[in-house]
Amino acid sequence: MGVFVFLPLVLPLSAWPIARLAEQRLHPRTATRLLTGVAAVMAVCSSVCLGLLMVVGTAQLPGNPLPDGWSDPEVREAVPYDEIAGRVAIPALCAVVVACGRLLWRHGRVRRRAHRALAGLPDTEVAVLPDDIAYAYVLPGGRRDRVVVTTALLDCLEPAERRALFAHERAHLAARHHRFLLAVQLAARANPFLRPLRTAVAYTAERWADEEAAQAVGSRRTVARAIGKAALVSRGTPAATLAGFAAPGPVPRRVAALLGPAPAVRSWPSVFTAVGLAAWGAAAGTAVSAMSSANSAVTMVLILRAATPL
Repeated sequence: MGVFVFLPLVLPLSAWPIARLAEQRLHPRTATRLLTGVAAVMAVCSSVCLGLLMVVGTAQLPGNPLPDGWSDPEVREAVPYDEIAGRVAIPALCAVVVACGRLLWRHGRVRRRAHRALAGLPDTEVAVLPDDIAYAYVLPGGRRDRVVVTTALLDCLEPAERRALFAHERAHLAARHHRFLLAVQLAARANPFLRPLRTAVAYTAERWADEEAAQAVGSRRTVARAIGKAALVSRGTPAATLAGFAAPGPVPRRVAALLGPAPAVRSWPSVFTAVGLAAWGAAAGTAVSAMSSANSAVTMVLILRAATPL
């Protein structure tokens, strides 16, 4: 395996330029899909390599349940600095598993509580809660996907702005933005170097819904005004994996983008631009990460099979 086993752990750094440029130069839909795909693949690859390193480290521990042949020098020689890397990988992979498990548990708990809070309301697409705290978010799952909004937020908006609010939330549901958000949240916990992509996707998903709402109501200024008002009074969403109307983040940038022209729809940027170079760099980093993890996994399997007596 050599140093290839370490590459997926650091290759997420190659996606940092596109994480920033995609927010500014790409259509929000393209940016969300691109960044989520890159983050998911790189997170899986880095976790695979951590697992391979943990096998080497665990085999060195006394009393381990693994076959004795897995601790042979031939196995350890496949990993540079096996004495250090193998042992460090054990707590690192455990931390990844615990962090991802806690996120999934919290995500499920928040959704269950939200569904229970709506139990006494009519089974309609829009659930209006009589609450003095202003917030709005989408709640997928259950018998139907629902938009949750409080009376406090509706009271702050004009009729046209309310239409923008509901168009924004329906766009979140139609595009399944909660899945993108959950994927990048998990990826950031699997590899801390992917955190810039998590932040970028949280923004581009909101911008995607902003653009869909602007098309639905026919006025970008109305959507911008509604977002600005909601941001002043809203507390955001109950969890980072649930999409909302005024989620915490760069609201002024969203408003400024809506007050400008609509972004051009392009499936892939030209390579002769800064964002194109960054996109191709992230794609190359993702491809190298996938090949490195695959090569390391196949090599480790062959070595362990050779070291394990029949």
